[in-house]
Amino acid sequence: MDEIKNLEKQAIDAAFSNNWQEAVKLNKKILKLDKKNLEAILRLGFSYFQLQRFDEAKKIYQKGLKIQPNHPVILNYLQKIEAIEERKEKEKTQKKIVFDPELFLEIPGKTKSVALVNLGQKNVLAKLSIGQKVLPLIRRRKVIIKTENNEFIGNLPDDIGKRLIILIKGGNKYLAFIKEVSLNRVVVFLKEEEKSKKFKNIISFPSLATKNFSKIMKKEEENKEDEENLEETNEELPEELLESHDLEKLAETLTEEKEEDYLSFVPEDEENFEEEE
Repeated sequence: MDEIKNLEKQAIDAAFSNNWQEAVKLNKKILKLDKKNLEAILRLGFSYFQLQRFDEAKKIYQKGLKIQPNHPVILNYLQKIEAIEERKEKEKTQKKIVFDPELFLEIPGKTKSVALVNLGQKNVLAKLSIGQKVLPLIRRRKVIIKTENNEFIGNLPDDIGKRLIILIKGGNKYLAFIKEVSLNRVVVFLKEEEKSKKFKNIISFPSLATKNFSKIMKKEEENKEDEENLEETNEELPEELLESHDLEKLAETLTEEKEEDYLSFVPEDEENFEEEE
């Protein structure tokens, strides 16, 4: 006991002198003699924190929580360490991402900026950077957006998602990038990368916000007679009728297939990501 008291006095003196390396050594000696000495754990964690050895500080603080769960000092420093690590990760990501200044160049019908809904966890959003490439995935009846590390960011609105599901399953391919980001709002920039032969005359992002798309779907029955007449005369289908015919057919196919994930830019037989709970 006298040895521990002597070491404690030396550890405190070292801390007061800002001699954090010495404080680490002394507190570790105490813990070799008494593994559950909470005061030594607190001092050691603080010494690591001052030395910016955050991984070691986190480990020793977590040991302290096993001795006294919900200890306010320990929880406070663990939160600080987490915030520091997130900030460093964000700065690291921002330095890595260097994007073409023309990345967000608007091309009518081929690009669209979309605000996501049902945003993911704030610690994921905090790490996003403008220009960062993200992944559009089809999950059941929705298009979700994830990072390349498989972290959930948010969903596309249903009206846009429904159209892209049909176009993607028909062979179109799309890219997505972060255009605007905060903890409460994420805007992605969608870009048509490749158009399938089947949809060569179909616009990915109509300027009238899919007005024709929705109206044509509702008037399918009315158009059937006109479509048959055109086929009899071997004339080429107008774009609107072609869009209605092909997209409606694919929409029916969607209801028959299993609810699986599809990447918009890889073959369907590759491993799928799981949806964020």
